[in-house]
This record gives sequence, C-alpha cells and structure tokens, in this order.
Amino acid sequence: MPASDLGIEFDTVDFAYPSRPDTPALAGLSLHIRPGEHIALVGPSGAGKTTLFQLLLRFYEPQSGSVRVNGIDTRQLSFADLRRHIGVVLQETVIFAGSVADNIRYGRPDATQAEIEQAAEAAAAAGFIAELPQGYDTFLGERGVRLSGGQRQRIAIARAILKNPPVLLLDEATSALDAASERLVQQALDNASHNRTTLVIAHRLATVLEADWIVVLEHGRIVAQGRHADLLHSSPLYARLAALQFADAARVAAAAEKLT
Repeated sequence: MPASDLGIEFDTVDFAYPSRPDTPALAGLSLHIRPGEHIALVGPSGAGKTTLFQLLLRFYEPQSGSVRVNGIDTRQLSFADLRRHIGVVLQETVIFAGSVADNIRYGRPDATQAEIEQAAEAAAAAGFIAELPQGYDTFLGERGVRLSGGQRQRIAIARAILKNPPVLLLDEATSALDAASERLVQQALDNASHNRTTLVIAHRLATVLEADWIVVLEHGRIVAQGRHADLLHSSPLYARLAALQFADAARVAAAAEKLT
C-alpha cells in the first residue's frame, strides 16, 4: 500500500460489538475522507466515534459494508501493513519504563538521536526534556510517573511525529489536561496533523473549530456534516453540544475573573 496521500472510506458499515449483538454501534454508516483532510468526529457518548477508529485499525471487522484505505478493503491488508501507516494518540498515553529517547524511538526503532530530538521539538516537548536530570536519557519509571499528564501527551505526540504516518488518529488527546497543558498539547497536535489525513475525536468543540469538516454522530449514524458555523444552524444536536460547552467555558472564565 502506498505510504502517502491515504484516503479513507467507510462504505455502508454495520457493526455491533460481540457483547451487545442486538445493539448496533454503527448502522449503515458511510463516510469518505479525502487524502490530507482534517476531520473531527463529535457526538454524545456511545455515538460510534471510537468504533470508527477500532474498525479502521482492525480491532474488529464490520458485519456488513467495508472499510477501505486508498480503495483497498482493510481485510485484504495484513495488520502490520495497515497499522504502520497509522499513528495514534490516545487520552490515556502509554509510557514505558525506559528513557525519554526510548519512549519516543518506539515510533520508529531505527531513528537517530537527531531525528528523535526533531520530533520532540515539533511536539513542544524539547523544553521540558532539557530540564530533566539526564535529558533524553532520563528514566521515566513505570507508566511515566515522573511526568505530568501534559508532558506524557507530548512524548506520545513526538512518538507519532517520528513515525511519520500518513494517517493520524487522535482520540480525546487533550480532554484530561489543564488549560495551560492543553494549549501546549494542542500546538503539538497541530504540528503533528500537518500534511496528513487526520481524524479527531473530541468532546471539547473548541479544539476542532478549524477542522476541514466536522462529522456529527448519534446512535451509530451520521446526522450532520459541515463547518462549525454552518452546523450551529443546521444541526440541533451540534448546536446543543456547542451551547452547553461554550456556556460552561464562559461560566468558568467569569468565576476565575472574580477570584483575581
């Protein structure tokens, strides 16, 4: 499979988890993502957002319909060939009991030290790494206990940048962070998403306002697609989600102002 300019297509996909065979997680879902597009997936919990990622990575297979990458049904590809073209950054970052360099190098084991440092710079991680006791040789401990949540996320983003995949999946990558860390991680994610096909799951709509296309899901179906401004008028569900989130953000800002 070519390693660049990957498009993705979900074609009338039906899927139910084995533990809930009578409850469709996706129902006749079709979505075409052109190469290089930045697509945001939004919707309430259980809408099917994470299921799309799991089918694309072949953790599960659809009961009907197909998932295609560059026109090739993913079932015709080996796990290794498919997944080497995909980078993933999750809400819960996996950090190994090794050095900083080891953790970043996991994205591409043959990478040089210079390439590791370039990836860290792009992930807005180079600054805090330089302040660690042994820099890139600092041992991070089990599950990265020596790092903050934002620092762990930036290590994971550096790993994805080093891998340099044509497809990047971001699953709630900033949802557990404080505001200062979120800004740094969002900057790193913007760098990582540049010039590659990117799918983002986000509950925080403020992080996806610049997406090329926002896809709104509910009960395993696409109920709306468009840009933020258009969806505010055309999608009652999206407008409701936006009203709740931005109202909450305004209340938080007002409360913070009273404390200053």
